[in-house]
Amino acid sequence: MDIIIDDLSSDAVIKLLEEHLADMYATSPPESAHALDVDSLQSPEITLFSCWIDNELQGCLAMKQLTPDHIELKSMRTSNTARRSGIASHLLTHVLSLASEKGYRRVSLETGSQAFFKPARNLYKKFGFRYCGPFAGYKEDPHSRFMTRELG
Repeated sequence: MDIIIDDLSSDAVIKLLEEHLADMYATSPPESAHALDVDSLQSPEITLFSCWIDNELQGCLAMKQLTPDHIELKSMRTSNTARRSGIASHLLTHVLSLASEKGYRRVSLETGSQAFFKPARNLYKKFGFRYCGPFAGYKEDPHSRFMTRELG
């Protein structure tokens, strides 16, 4: 398994991110869908990681620097063939470890409140995330759940 910093030039990565956006807009009202498009993910404060096995894309996860000690997780997605295979846990472990090494002290995220997002919320809880209020300009929204955790 290879987890790399991705430059968003791969058709496979772009397709996976487009599927992610389509699902977000299919399950959340437009004003509550906070997923980023490919252009937005190329912003300098965002690092996108992709996970590959035998040259097959398994998933991706981005981290966005909010402050010098706080990051936000964005665009967590596994391919349809990699669901329930542990890829999301590998990506999350990788990014949390790297964030800690870089001196970040807090990691936060926004995810949906609908049943579609329950597996993601359960994964984040397993990794020590707890529910919190909105952060970084988000507003209270019945379609969103906010989670955070400290890094040690």
